Amino acid sequence: MSNREFKILSPTAILGYGFPESSFLQGIKENPDLIAVDAGSVDPGPYYLGSGKSFTDRVGVKRDLRIMLREAIPRKIPVIIGSAGGSGAKPHLDWCEQIIREIARQERLSFKMGIIPADIDKSLVCKSIQENKIHPLCKNKPLTEQTVEETSYIVAQMGTEPFVEALRQDCRVILAGRAYDPAGFAALPVLLGYNPALAIHLGKILECAAIAAQPGSGADCALGILKENSFVLKPLNMKRSFTRTSVAAHSLYEKSDPYCLPGPGGALDLREVEFTEIGDGQVEVKGTHFIPANPYTLKLEGARQVGYRTVSIAGSRDPVMIAGINSILKAVEMHVKEILENEKIDGYVNTHIYGKNAVMGELEPNPSITSHEIGILLEAVGKTQENANTICSIMRSTLLHYGYPGRISTAGNLAFPFSPSDIQTGAVYEFSIYHLMEVSQDQLKRLFPESVVQI
Repeated sequence: MSNREFKILSPTAILGYGFPESSFLQGIKENPDLIAVDAGSVDPGPYYLGSGKSFTDRVGVKRDLRIMLREAIPRKIPVIIGSAGGSGAKPHLDWCEQIIREIARQERLSFKMGIIPADIDKSLVCKSIQENKIHPLCKNKPLTEQTVEETSYIVAQMGTEPFVEALRQDCRVILAGRAYDPAGFAALPVLLGYNPALAIHLGKILECAAIAAQPGSGADCALGILKENSFVLKPLNMKRSFTRTSVAAHSLYEKSDPYCLPGPGGALDLREVEFTEIGDGQVEVKGTHFIPANPYTLKLEGARQVGYRTVSIAGSRDPVMIAGINSILKAVEMHVKEILENEKIDGYVNTHIYGKNAVMGELEPNPSITSHEIGILLEAVGKTQENANTICSIMRSTLLHYGYPGRISTAGNLAFPFSPSDIQTGAVYEFSIYHLMEVSQDQLKRLFPESVVQI
């Protein structure tokens, strides 16, 4: 590795979230060695992985990619995209590839592209279960072969290795399925001999772009400057600056342990990290270490369909109803449950009270209602859409006319903002796989078979 700096331009926290073109062009003026962007997350829930649909808008994704490719390709700056299409399974990868091909035709761009799928074959997962090589994360139950078969798509968070292989084939654009968020940022520096710990730590911050700045934004650009023994974060918008606190806080973002940040093949050790403000809104970071894991593990993600959903939104401004909402809902839910059992309708209903504890549920430290009105969200889930519709209808109509103690008006208990009041939202998914899988180095080389195409 030479002593020169390696510059990484991160346009946005998630591809499709957008960014000011002026910030991006300011980053281009810095002559970056790499443009990398994370395109996905499990944060929006299991529906997108289970259904194979993107949670980001096509117009937004195409706009971001067009600006990136139009500036990068003529300058021969590599562009790396991780977790394509949001969840990174094959439908998401294909969706994003089609957008890139459209842009190339319209902008008359030519380049070599590496495509790296993250889908994991179910037979391999079942074999790993039999060999006791799959372990639950968090409070999940041990994975079963039946659950594997019920799961729509299974992806693994790839590390830097598949990106490195594509870079060795001189790919100017790399489009990858589900990836460990920092992997696309760290792969080229790792290939060039930079400190892997610093490269991954820098990627950990840059994958969220300017969120680590003050004021933070996921829809703005940031520049990372990797050196031999440190890295620097530089804002690209005059409105923002990095601080010791903002960068340190983001190093812990989405992590339960402040010192150990696990990922594919090992973990970052932050116990000796130093954050130093060096002026002009820049922060220098040093002291990160990497602890290799043995055995090497990959995080698997999968989602399965569990039914269909219908919702109804209503409000109440009656102080009598608001004061007794807990007992009212309990009585109505018991009535609905009895009807469902008698009619053999498969499903259930959840009620979310906004203005009380809809956000935190039983964890809400202040469950008393202090507002003059509440919002009521009825969520019915059934085995079929028809079941969900029926459950929602019964719950909504029962609550609408329920005669609670102290009620004065009998015209109806609920105010509906929409007609029709019941909204079909379609299929419901749950995360069925959120587990670690042990892999050998030979398996790792075969799990993410990249293809190279000329665009």
